[in-house]
Amino acid sequence: MANLKEVRTRIESVNSTKQITSAMKMVAASKLRKAQNSIMALRPYADKFSEILERIMSSCQLPTANGQQPASNNILIIPLSSNKGLCGTFNANVIRETINLIKDEYQELFDNGKVDILCVGSKVEEALRFKKYPVVGNENILLDDITYDNAAAFAERLMKYFDDKKYDKIVFVYNQFKNAATQALVTEQFLPVISQQTTAKSQEPTDYIFMPNKEDIFKEMLPKSLKLQVYKILLDSYASEQGARMISMTQATDNATELLKELNISYNKARQSAITNELVEIISGANALNNS
Repeated sequence: MANLKEVRTRIESVNSTKQITSAMKMVAASKLRKAQNSIMALRPYADKFSEILERIMSSCQLPTANGQQPASNNILIIPLSSNKGLCGTFNANVIRETINLIKDEYQELFDNGKVDILCVGSKVEEALRFKKYPVVGNENILLDDITYDNAAAFAERLMKYFDDKKYDKIVFVYNQFKNAATQALVTEQFLPVISQQTTAKSQEPTDYIFMPNKEDIFKEMLPKSLKLQVYKILLDSYASEQGARMISMTQATDNATELLKELNISYNKARQSAITNELVEIISGANALNNS
């Protein structure tokens, strides 16, 4: 059995850790509330905007965003993680999904040096660089201040890459926010834009009168839709990060509480054992004096 000093030191250490995890849990919960409000407010607008764009694309034979390419020869994968740790498997899931995406869909292009990775988040960047994947840069600064203006500027750079034919296909890998305890890993194609006529709504006949013509409306809406898509992805990932961190810190705090209970029991047993030994020594000494 550990002595009193060792157990007391462990109790103090666990108490200190518990205070830290409890504080981080409250901070994450506060940030999650704000992030959740932002993404929940944006989604209806983004979904409706995408629906309108989809209707325009399906109602006439329009070239898709920035012109679709028949084949993908140069791929840009953009995984989103966090700049900080202590958020459970949030970062590890994105790293694993990115590696699996390359192996499952782009292995031949990867072997030929046709796949690049642009990281958003220092954790995914560190892991992929360590594993010798072709990381061409990072946009980690985006996570320090997630605003529509910053997202729009990033989207414009990506559109320029596509227009200049530097990349034929751009794909995001990120965690989509469901609720505080659930995040869904998503692989989402950014460019070229693809028409997804899968819902009944999108297949309904449309007889709108367009002013001006459909082509002009499409060209005007498309860049805004892409910028909105990037902004939504950043908010989704950020909300997922805070949810994962809150759950992780909650579990760490609960584990610390359980460990403290066990340590307090051990401490009481050790203290009782020490008291018993002292009593035995005193009684033995008294008996020795009486017998002398």
